[in-house]
Amino acid sequence: MRVATAAEMREIDRRTIEEFGIPGAVLMERAGLAVAGRVQELFPRGKVIIVAGGGNNGGDGIVAGRNLFNRGWKVKLLLLAKENRLSPDCLAQYRIARKMGVPVEFRTEINSRDLHSAIVIDAIMGTGLSAAVKPAIARIIDTVNASGAPVVSVDMPSGISSDTGEVMGEAMRADYTVTFGLPKRGHFLHPGSAFGGRLFVEEIGFPSSLLLSDGIAVDILSCSDVSPLVPERPSYSHKGDYGHVFVLAGSRGKTGAALMTGRACLRAGAGLVTIGVPESLIEVFEAAVTEEMLLPLPDNGSGVLTERAYAGVMDFLNTTADVLAIGPGLTCDHEITGLVRRTLLSSTVPMVIDADAINALARDRDVLKSIKAPAVLTPHPGEMARLLSSAGRKADVERDRIGTASRLAAGNGVCVVLKGAPTVIASPEGRTFINPTGNPGMATAGSGDVLTGLLAGLIGQGLNPVDASLLGVFLHGSAADLAVSEKGLHSMIAGDLIEFLPKAFQQLVNA
Repeated sequence: MRVATAAEMREIDRRTIEEFGIPGAVLMERAGLAVAGRVQELFPRGKVIIVAGGGNNGGDGIVAGRNLFNRGWKVKLLLLAKENRLSPDCLAQYRIARKMGVPVEFRTEINSRDLHSAIVIDAIMGTGLSAAVKPAIARIIDTVNASGAPVVSVDMPSGISSDTGEVMGEAMRADYTVTFGLPKRGHFLHPGSAFGGRLFVEEIGFPSSLLLSDGIAVDILSCSDVSPLVPERPSYSHKGDYGHVFVLAGSRGKTGAALMTGRACLRAGAGLVTIGVPESLIEVFEAAVTEEMLLPLPDNGSGVLTERAYAGVMDFLNTTADVLAIGPGLTCDHEITGLVRRTLLSSTVPMVIDADAINALARDRDVLKSIKAPAVLTPHPGEMARLLSSAGRKADVERDRIGTASRLAAGNGVCVVLKGAPTVIASPEGRTFINPTGNPGMATAGSGDVLTGLLAGLIGQGLNPVDASLLGVFLHGSAADLAVSEKGLHSMIAGDLIEFLPKAFQQLVNA
């Protein structure tokens, strides 16, 4: 499903009215009916307070209140704008509601008595917010939040940017949000995603050709999107049919990163996995691996690869491997930078570039533009900031996760998986995807290594980097969602994600 910005939704609204001839009043009526229907579905009949602004979002709320009133609910409408400041459609709906006998009060403030035993319909701002909430409105929002009353927000919780998820000073904490046509970016982006409660996306008559337009470049992933990407396993096949992944990872004190990456490759379905490791640590690795194979490579004697490993790496890539996973646990030693740089520039097999390989790229950003092989970068926000600029800031990345990921992908011809809440996948062709799976239990050491192995294992089975990223990220989060019921948020570890990958795959196959 496409995910819209406020401007994209306004354009859909305009074209629906002007090109298709569906009146704005009809769209407003259907929006309000959708809200009323959800309220009736979610709550027993009772008292409803509509807190409405003077724009079209307020008009949607008035329609919802009027329809609930008509169905026998106790309704009061609190309008936060003077009558002469209402938008034309909002004014029309106010006049209809008043003629039908809906109690209406014009207010500049509300108190806890107004909200006692009430369900609140938040129709103050909607998607059009572009500046900080004014103090008078902020006080009203704070009063509603403090009341404990259940809140149903219309389109967006008031005070949340629909484009970035930013809290614009003060924001309504909704239990439910009813939006129209398409979800908005702010429904999924932190911190706004924590304010909306359960999201309902209602069809109110927008033409499907507008909702499915390729001009809207962001999608939210679903089971139906990724389940067709699960690689087939024909009955007549063998391990060589499912790819040989070369994992270049690990150093003294960080052997676990390489091991988890290799194990995740196998759980992803890869036929063969070889881990390239520092030769002085070969006995440590041999004691730990079972299904994986090992390739000892020259190190500095203390368990860190050197640039002398390049010849062995390239020989294996040129003769044996189908895909390269590079970076987890390599360290930031200066020789690693040289090894990574030369390997990335020379590789002809697809690559998943993570962790210390990304840190090496950040020291020599021109390398990224010169990579010839298909590649997936999997930075967390701190690594992304370093990739973008030597003075990059993690907070800047977090404020614009979609924009930073899509610019890096399109500007360098790579697929970018920006990890976090939520993870964003950006293709080099300009499409961006938001992943809905996963939970805070994934905030633990090694989760990224598991994702790297998962993506590499899927690419090894023939998926292109973008499809592998979409499927892999969705599975990664799904495994965490399955694990949380048994392990809990606090006790989940990266190894649990590997353990629950089989169930995550099965869930998709059976979807």
